[in-house]
Amino acid sequence: MSITDWPADSRPREKLLQNGAAALSDAELLAIFLRVGITGKSAVDLARDLLQHFGSLQALFHAKLSDFECINGIGDAKYAQLQSVLEMSRRALLEQLKERDSFTNPAAVKDFLQLRLRGLKSEEFHALFLDSSYKLIAAETLFKGTLAETRVYPRELARRAIEHNAAALIVAGYIVKYDVAFRERH
Repeated sequence: MSITDWPADSRPREKLLQNGAAALSDAELLAIFLRVGITGKSAVDLARDLLQHFGSLQALFHAKLSDFECINGIGDAKYAQLQSVLEMSRRALLEQLKERDSFTNPAAVKDFLQLRLRGLKSEEFHALFLDSSYKLIAAETLFKGTLAETRVYPRELARRAIEHNAAALIVAGYIVKYDVAFRERH
């Protein structure tokens, strides 16, 4: 049965407009993103299949293009759309975190760095340049490494801090971990 044949209060888009996004299940939110299903499956059914296949929204968001291409009705266009939505969300959250009063709270620093560093493919060294009120002036990737190492040059770090006229500095390194356990997907 097509979603258009469902009662209006059961359709994901109408449900969102009526009750807000928080009222929807993960499958319903994903169905709105997908917009259409495939022959014999509504967008909600397809969304449920995707969630079941990947196991969670988190796993779906971090899946590779090749994982998407093996699913009927999902291809590189949907993958590109999903990655675009994720990046816009990440940037919006980073903007929100930058506008906080200051980075004196370790939780704010952690949240900011988790959003900034998530999904990197190689080791990197980052610096947060702060003013005297611990507000963010700039966040930069200073050094990029390989899978196994990143070389850090303190002179370059000091030079960038002086250029930003930073009163304080937070540095963070991102180390790539590889999971050697593989999970079979059906």
